Amino acid sequence: MKNKPLGHKNYGHIPHLPNSRMGEGDHSCHEGQAKIATVKVRDKNDEVFVQEKLDGSNVGVAKIGDTLYPLGRAGWSANSSPHEQHRHFSNWVFENFDRFFSILKDGERLVGEWLMQAHGTRYDLQHEPFVAFDLMVGQKRTTYDAFIAQLGGLFVVPNLLHRGSAYCIKDALAALNIYGFHGAIDPVEGAVWRVERDKSTGKKGERVRVVDFLVKYVRPDKIDGLYLPEKSSKDPVWNWSYSIGGRDEI
Repeated sequence: MKNKPLGHKNYGHIPHLPNSRMGEGDHSCHEGQAKIATVKVRDKNDEVFVQEKLDGSNVGVAKIGDTLYPLGRAGWSANSSPHEQHRHFSNWVFENFDRFFSILKDGERLVGEWLMQAHGTRYDLQHEPFVAFDLMVGQKRTTYDAFIAQLGGLFVVPNLLHRGSAYCIKDALAALNIYGFHGAIDPVEGAVWRVERDKSTGKKGERVRVVDFLVKYVRPDKIDGLYLPEKSSKDPVWNWSYSIGGRDEI
């Protein structure tokens, strides 16, 4: 049955940094956010994390009670999707049920990129096709260190390019070095900046770490959905399949 188990989207759209290529439905970040992420942090309470941006389909796995729900970006159950890749994702989640179930608490969802089918970037994957990048409850994100600790090494995450002060786009692209770290055989899409902040709780001297905002940069010459049949009028291009270790075409 087609439904939205969460009652809302699995994941929204991350705003773009200046000169990033934007597609339909995308929007720019506030100029102040761009400055904090790429030029100068506000103070010692800011910390910037920069990770490789992967080019697949946004998916998630929610745990509600004792049940797992594989989801597409809009929040519909993945097994109800008209797209073959999402139905494969649903099957893959249940084949890996124990891993997901062990790391998720009730009400949490693990969000990531499903790289089974090439969108605008082809990959020669050396790891499984799901790459996790956020752990969420509602619209609240788990901080980077807590996210990594909770995963316990059970899932692949995007390569961390930088952690610390503001990090300019030029340096991020240089660190990616065209093809990045996840087996891309076309130029990598770009990077995502995660800005965390130690915010005051209102009690004297007490602060709590929160994810303040995310922004991203996509290279200007990137073409969305270049390899998708609905755009290319050609057969799907598969980065991964169930045959022979998951790396041959279907």
